[in-house]
Amino acid sequence: MARRWTDAGAAVTCLARGTRPAPDGTELIAADRSEPGAYDDVVGRDWDEVIEISSNTDHVAAALAALAPQARHWTYVSSVSAYAGNDEIGADEGAPLSEPAAPGTPDDEYDYSRAKAAAEASVRSDIGDRAAIVRPGLIVGPGDPTDRFGYWVGRFALACGDPVLAPPLESARAQVIDVDDLASFIVERGADGWHGTANAVGDSMPLGEMLALAREVAGHSGPLVEAGHEWLTEHDVAPWMGPRSLPLWLPPGMPGFMTRSNVVYRAAGGQLRDIRTTLERTLADERARGLDRERKAGLSRPDELELLAALPR
Repeated sequence: MARRWTDAGAAVTCLARGTRPAPDGTELIAADRSEPGAYDDVVGRDWDEVIEISSNTDHVAAALAALAPQARHWTYVSSVSAYAGNDEIGADEGAPLSEPAAPGTPDDEYDYSRAKAAAEASVRSDIGDRAAIVRPGLIVGPGDPTDRFGYWVGRFALACGDPVLAPPLESARAQVIDVDDLASFIVERGADGWHGTANAVGDSMPLGEMLALAREVAGHSGPLVEAGHEWLTEHDVAPWMGPRSLPLWLPPGMPGFMTRSNVVYRAAGGQLRDIRTTLERTLADERARGLDRERKAGLSRPDELELLAALPR
């Protein structure tokens, strides 16, 4: 988002702890938002746009108190995880949110869904008539630090003509948004002062269809071997994300999770590139980072082969 604004000719300031460099052409103000005076260097300025991404409710409230009076427009990047449930297929922005977390909630009681809901409530209360609340789903594309989406196209490329293990695909859904489409939407709606709430999600599609496209993009010619929920659980394979997982696999009981409505996003000018293009961009990034690297999500290839050997045929 900072790069997009810079490319558009804006003077961009990034306020962060400074453990990573800010994009070229931007100003970095290093500050720990948990410490007093974190906003001292930015309070005295007028801001055309403020973009807030934190899920720390105290940080969000403090930023609003410091900067909202000088902000023409505010964008809060929330999450579809702010919703209370995932049982309704095709739910829109009116679906119930989780109970907002109370201010000062201890770290050991932290709940991401409730934290995002509380942060949204602060934004609506303090600057609602000048704010956009954007709820992304699974954000994918080059540079993804979670390794979830890229696991599949990368694994198919690594396996070549050998088998790849998959979760049960019947009725499984996938719904992603390319990081560049999301960044464009946030920057463009910030520029024109759009206010409202939008699920920033792609079109829902069968997970099997997405994996078929990933195989095609990667040139995978081997078999795709499905395993059942119970068998995978018994063999310590986790759903969704993390070590020793099958990314994007959801446990039963979440039929609405990958089916959120994107009608508002599209009506507000949100664009969605073809999923094949995103897979091609992601595969190029996976090759550059190393197809057999240690990953934050997915199975190592040796673990996968061991599971495939143990799977009853």
